[in-house]
Amino acid sequence: MAINYGSKRLVVGAHYGLRDWLAQRITAVLMALFTVVLLVQVLLPGEMGYDKWAGIFAAQWMKFLTFTVIVALAYHAWVGVRDIWMDYIKPVGLRLALQVFSIVWLVGCAGWAVQVLWRL
Repeated sequence: MAINYGSKRLVVGAHYGLRDWLAQRITAVLMALFTVVLLVQVLLPGEMGYDKWAGIFAAQWMKFLTFTVIVALAYHAWVGVRDIWMDYIKPVGLRLALQVFSIVWLVGCAGWAVQVLWRL
């Protein structure tokens, strides 16, 4: 007689736990580094006003870094909100509607942020 250790459960799901966990950590580190860079720029000597603020984002490398952080922030928020919807909203139709709304909202916010960035 064969001894069966463990359960014979069928493992299903999207299998993106590690990928999403890693993505959340990487995007969080990127946003933290951006915050440090921005704080250094703001704390440099000189009066804080529109000219200084616009000057910080005038450099192309800062625009690129800010764009990267906007995308990272949107993805970071998407992973978190999607997990909340998947964990706590059981009706599939409502969950799908909330996920679609979240995607549209985050893409809209990211688009608006990029538009503001390139106006400076």
